Amino acid sequence: MEITCQRCHQPIPEESCYCPSCGLPQLVYTAEEGTATPPNGTRMPVVRDASSVDWKVALKYAAIFGIPAGILCNGYSPLGLLGFFWMSAAGAWAVSVYVRRGHPAWVTTGAGARIGLVTGILAAWLAFAVSGGALYTQRYVLHHGAAVDAEWSHRVDMTQEMTAQLVSQMGSGDQSQLDAQKKWMLSPWGHAGIETFGFVFNGMFLLFFATIGGAISARLMARRRRPEI
Repeated sequence: MEITCQRCHQPIPEESCYCPSCGLPQLVYTAEEGTATPPNGTRMPVVRDASSVDWKVALKYAAIFGIPAGILCNGYSPLGLLGFFWMSAAGAWAVSVYVRRGHPAWVTTGAGARIGLVTGILAAWLAFAVSGGALYTQRYVLHHGAAVDAEWSHRVDMTQEMTAQLVSQMGSGDQSQLDAQKKWMLSPWGHAGIETFGFVFNGMFLLFFATIGGAISARLMARRRRPEI
């Protein structure tokens, strides 16, 4: 029986993972233990959708690579500036090992992106928790609140100075508004709000790169499975 593509209905070689005409990924046929054996002793192949994910296996690898990435990406890590690299690598490795150890022939780009996203969620949550825990420890456990406030005041002064220069160049400066803004930023609510916003923004940033890493890894591994045409 001739195999045809579900999208363009063109013939597809039996060993091909992609349609040679439109590039649509095809279903994977793998033999698994526990399947019924015909009378002649041959095993029937089991159809596995390459767009599906075995989350019981995928979550294990997402945690294995997401936890170290989250620790490296926290705001107090000297390597945190390379967060985009750690998260992309974590998503890519989670997909790569999932395919190699989970034994599917390949996964689609969408499935790889989902595995990368879950890896990023675990890593971003851990980075948020470590950063928040470190800040809490400094202020309330080690009683370094004065040093934390002094550092924050310095950051606010630098931000206000840059804002004042920009506003003066535009010719629409209002010193009273800048003073009110600075007062709010130095308040406990302002400090907490800005720090929280920064954590959330960084988390979204990390999620993006983890998802991209997983999608690229799935795409590259699928291309390796494509036979020469």
